[in-house]
Amino acid sequence: MLTISDLSFSYETEKVLSGINLSMKQGENISLIGESGCGKSTLLKLIYGLYDVNSGEIIFDDKKLLGPKFNLVPGHDNIKYLAQDFDLMPYTTVAENVGKFISNVDKEYKNQRVAELLSMVEMTEYADKKAKNLSGGEQQRVALARVLAVEPQLLLLDEPFSNIDSFRKGSLRRNLFAYLKSKNISCIVATHDSTDALSFSDKTVVLKKGELQDFGASADVFLQPKNKYVASLYGEVNTIALTELMSEYEGEEEILVYPHELFPAEESPLVVVVKDCYFKGNGYLIKAARNRKALFFDYPTQLPINAEIALSIDVETIKLRLSE
Repeated sequence: MLTISDLSFSYETEKVLSGINLSMKQGENISLIGESGCGKSTLLKLIYGLYDVNSGEIIFDDKKLLGPKFNLVPGHDNIKYLAQDFDLMPYTTVAENVGKFISNVDKEYKNQRVAELLSMVEMTEYADKKAKNLSGGEQQRVALARVLAVEPQLLLLDEPFSNIDSFRKGSLRRNLFAYLKSKNISCIVATHDSTDALSFSDKTVVLKKGELQDFGASADVFLQPKNKYVASLYGEVNTIALTELMSEYEGEEEILVYPHELFPAEESPLVVVVKDCYFKGNGYLIKAARNRKALFFDYPTQLPINAEIALSIDVETIKLRLSE
């Protein structure tokens, strides 16, 4: 449904994206992740047609997408884009904002559609409230409902939950992505939140300084990260030499290990000294030292500072990392 081939783009002399290749099928949900300034938002704008590509091409539904040099009004009828500024009408009501692009020919359908979308984003009780009187998070939820009012084939979302309170974010994400799946709407989400990528995305795209670092099934990107940068986007990560995990191993090979993959062992070459403990609610993230290098692991209880503890890792995890 969407294919991006050898895409490159620059703002004047500053190269933002270089040699991007990816594709998606109808109904898929893809997450774009990467450090700030890596090109996530720019890629969404290029797909929508707000910029002209320098080289390469974007094919949507078997047709080449073109930018403002070729279209008086940027965008595509079957693609909707939600930027971070929301672009709501401040002096009209929430219901009027959501129904802005729905035809008035069938009033009953329009009212029903607006009510359905407000329920999906949990804003039903705010239907008659002016948009200017809403908080940032409430405005973001209204903007999400409005961009879906006329169902697109492809939805582009730029940090769609950035202003949403933590207690509401979980249910909103479940509602939104379940709705998209039920309607077979494809979605590309630029996000800093690894939960969006792991829990709701079929595939994940990783960008760094405008270059593609990884693209594949979300679970595979997490479990078999291409490099430390990719793994670090999901939280703390350790680089550990295999000789520190298996004394019988010979060589200088290292693997990436997440904190939750390390566990206490009676005997292990990997002995660390506890330096700090950070409470996470369901346990602690322990910062330890090994050969003057920091190492992080999860533990159910707080550990004494300067305590020594031996750590190990599951053999299958080692095999998984080495298979990449």
